[in-house]
Order: sequence, then structure tokens, then C-alpha cells
Amino acid sequence: MAGSIALNGTQISYIGNDCKEIPEYIGKTYGHFAKRLDLTSNQLRTLSGLRMFPELEELIVDNNQLGNDLRLPKLPHLHTLTLNKNQLTDIEALLEHLAEVTPALEYLSLLGNEACPNQLVSPDKDEDDYQRYRYFVLHKLPQLKFLDFRKVTKLEASEAERGASS
Repeated sequence: MAGSIALNGTQISYIGNDCKEIPEYIGKTYGHFAKRLDLTSNQLRTLSGLRMFPELEELIVDNNQLGNDLRLPKLPHLHTLTLNKNQLTDIEALLEHLAEVTPALEYLSLLGNEACPNQLVSPDKDEDDYQRYRYFVLHKLPQLKFLDFRKVTKLEASEAERGASS
């Protein structure tokens, strides 16, 4: 059964549906022109349906069931990706994959995943752990301008670059 879709120009929202993958009819109907896709609060375990969204610039897939086997197709225009509150634990593999398939990525958020050592999710982590995580992410994805809704500072960018050369 089809869930509720909200369409606003090139923005597609399919929120709060009980689906493990992107329904094929959404890709066939809207994929060729969609620039922004919000798939928050579904039960998504795969994003393989994104191959039908070649023009995508923004992707929001917060509060799903996406894990370390997450694979995205090549999305050359994607500049914003939020993966908050999923099941991601392997930060290195994720970042290497994103570096390959999302060359224009500038805004990334991973809050609420074990891979992101944030005190709100992991009380045993502190600000130093989170800062090391930020340096690591910026080392792997140096083009980022925002990470976890926080602007990347010049100091962070230079520390990440310095860490890469040492």
C-alpha cells in the first residue's frame, strides 16, 4: 500500500511509513526531477532505490534502520546528507564510501549513531572524543562545511589536514 507523499516543487517527503526500502513507484514517479528527498522515520534498511534519483542535492534519512552495509549510488550533486539516529557504527567505511559517491557533499550529520561519539547518545564520551571524531571526519571528507549541524571552523580544517600529513 502506498504511504503519504508530500510534493513541493522538486522536494519529496515520504515520512513516517513502515517501509524497509524506498518504494519503487516513488523513484519512477519523482526520481527524475527530485532535488530534495526526506525519508525520515521510516524503517529503511537500504537506500538502493536512490539510483532513480540522479539529480538529488539533499537527502534526509534520519530515524531509520540504516546500518554499516549502507550503499549509495553515485550522487554527483548531493551536497546535504543527514543520517541521524540510524544504526551506523563503522565510521571509517562509511566515510570512504561517501568520499567515492558524493563528491559535492558539504553538509553531513551523523548524530544519534554509535559512530558519532556525542555525549547525548554516549554518556561515557566527552568533548575530546567528539572533537577527535570531527577531525577524523574532516580528514576523510575535507570539503565539508558543516558536520552534525555545526560549522566547520578554520582551525578544525587545518588540524584535520595537519593530521592527514603526519
